[in-house]
Amino acid sequence: MTQAGKNGLTYADAGVDIDAGNTLVERIKPAAKRTARPGVMSGLGGFGAMFDLKGAGYTDPILVGATDGVGTKLRIAIDTGNVDGVGIDLVAMCVNDLVCQGAEPLFFLDYFATGKLELDAATRIINGIAKGCELSGCALIGGETAEMPGMYPKGDFDLAGFSVGAMERGTDIPRGVVEGDVLIGLGSNGVHSNGYSLVRKVVENSGLGWDDASPFSDGTLGEALLAPTTLYVKGCVSALKETDGVHALAHITGGGLTENLPRVLPEGLGADIELNAWPLPPVFKWLMEEAGLAQSEMLKTFNCGIGMVAVVARDQAQAIGSMFDAAGHTVCVMGEVTAGAGVRYTRDFA
Repeated sequence: MTQAGKNGLTYADAGVDIDAGNTLVERIKPAAKRTARPGVMSGLGGFGAMFDLKGAGYTDPILVGATDGVGTKLRIAIDTGNVDGVGIDLVAMCVNDLVCQGAEPLFFLDYFATGKLELDAATRIINGIAKGCELSGCALIGGETAEMPGMYPKGDFDLAGFSVGAMERGTDIPRGVVEGDVLIGLGSNGVHSNGYSLVRKVVENSGLGWDDASPFSDGTLGEALLAPTTLYVKGCVSALKETDGVHALAHITGGGLTENLPRVLPEGLGADIELNAWPLPPVFKWLMEEAGLAQSEMLKTFNCGIGMVAVVARDQAQAIGSMFDAAGHTVCVMGEVTAGAGVRYTRDFA
C-alpha cells in the first residue's frame, strides 16, 4: 500500500523500461543464432553463457582475452544516425587483437549503454555486432544492455566489447622472428577505429559537415568516415594453422605503424618499411593535406592503409601472401625485419 499523498512510482517512471530491454533481446536472437559455432553450449537470456573447448576441437588449450571499444568514432555515428557499422568496428577491435597472440576467436560479449533505450537503433547496432562475429567465425553468446537515465544525453550511447579466443599450448606468437623476415601488409579500408579525435578536429576546421559530399570518395563525408574496420581473422587463422611461417602479427591501431609493429619484434630487432610499397588511400591523403600533417604524425596516429602486418619467414612469404589474398585482403610486401630497434621508413608515400 502506498503512503497517503505519495505517488506509486515505477521503474519506468524513473526512465528504465524493462519491457523494452526484453523486446530487444527477442529481436536480436535470430542474429545471434547465426553466429553459432562448435563449442557453444548456451545462448542469450541466461545469467551467463557456456562454451565447450573440447567441442570446439581443442585438446590442450590456452585461453586469450581481449577487450576494446570504438572510441570517438561513435560521435560521428550518433550525429549522423548511421549506426549500422559500429558493431562491426567493436568486434574487429577485439578479435583482430586476439589473432596477434595466435588465438582463434571463439566467443564475444558486448556492453551497450545508453540513457534511453531506442529499440530500432539498438537493434541495428547489435545486428552489426552479430555481423562482425559472423564474419570472424566468433559466436555472440551474451552481453549487457544498460539503460541509465541521467548518465548519457538523449540519443547518446557507448559500446564495449569482450572476446575470448583459444590456441593449443605452444602455438602462441610472436615467436621465431629473425632478421630478414618479410613484412606483409594487409590493406585497411579506411581510418578503422583509431585517431577519430584528430579526424573530428580536421573536419571541424575544414568547415564541412557530416552530410556534405565527401571530398575523397563517393557519398557523404560521414558515410565515408564510418567505413567499418576490416576483419582479418579468417585469413590470419588459416595462415597460422596451415603454415609454420607466420612469426608475428601486428594489428595497426592507435600508434600506427610506428608504435604497433615494434610490439611484436624481439629486443634488438626493428624494421625497414618502404612507404611506396602501397598507395596511401584517399582518406589519408585528404587528412594529411587538409590539416598539414607531417608524415611522421600520420604514421604514429593512423593505419595509413595497412591494418595488419604479418611477419613471415622469407621462404614462405609468397605462399602466405597468397593465402591472405584468397581471404579477400589487399596484400603487399612492405619491408623486412632488420637489426637495430625501431621502425625506419624509406622513401615517401606513393
